[in-house]
Amino acid sequence: MYQLIALPSFTDNYIWLLEHTPTATCLVVDPGTAEPVKAWLSQHPKVQLTNILITHHHPDHIGGISELKQLTGAQVYGPSSEKIPARDIALHGGEQLTPLHGLTCQVLAVPGHTLGHIAYLISDGAQAPWLFCGDSLFSGGCGRLFEGTPEQMHHSLTQLSALPDNTLVCCAHEYTASNLRFAAAVEPDNPALAQRIVEVQRLRAANLPTLPSTIALERATNPFLRSDSAQIRKKIDEWQASKNQPKSSNHNAFALLRQWKNEF
Repeated sequence: MYQLIALPSFTDNYIWLLEHTPTATCLVVDPGTAEPVKAWLSQHPKVQLTNILITHHHPDHIGGISELKQLTGAQVYGPSSEKIPARDIALHGGEQLTPLHGLTCQVLAVPGHTLGHIAYLISDGAQAPWLFCGDSLFSGGCGRLFEGTPEQMHHSLTQLSALPDNTLVCCAHEYTASNLRFAAAVEPDNPALAQRIVEVQRLRAANLPTLPSTIALERATNPFLRSDSAQIRKKIDEWQASKNQPKSSNHNAFALLRQWKNEF
């Protein structure tokens, strides 16, 4: 009944489109440009775009909103504390929405990448839920801290990590290969990670998306969801020693891991 489609945009963005085929309606998430969505709609003229969901205010996530709203009349949802063009419904986190027929959507506050960043957990009660998480949780990584603190991002990722194992992680960028190169430096002896790297290499060689991921896979291979592990803390200490810095304490391991990734 529902079809999830990743529309490539720019060099490495995905605009996510979720279609409910019986009612010929769809929503899109983070249209940084209108063109891929317009092209898809022109190929599916019976489908109506009814809702546009925005996770945060960065230009590569909001650039197509006004054009798509003018073209389709779709309602625009976005974080209340950020400047979102043509926004109709302001969200704080904690809201329950019905973005398409038969779906429920829980809005999650996930600050860190930006202060007002939100995510959308959407379910039909039968299929695996979809998590549209923008630039908070990435496949194999997490977003840079442009506005928030490491503590905020760690709390946000802990919240997402607690979602059901089969939750489909629909983040906004094709960063998996580069993220896993860093993950391998952090956890060189992680067998699940080694297996995932081989699979990602196969997908990218075929020019296929590595997304969506799953929460279970991220929990097993994403160092930013595993920063409390003894092996990762040991590797952080080794990285700090190479920079003549004192050893980390448990409470700042996540911040140091993010710093290491920034410099990687």
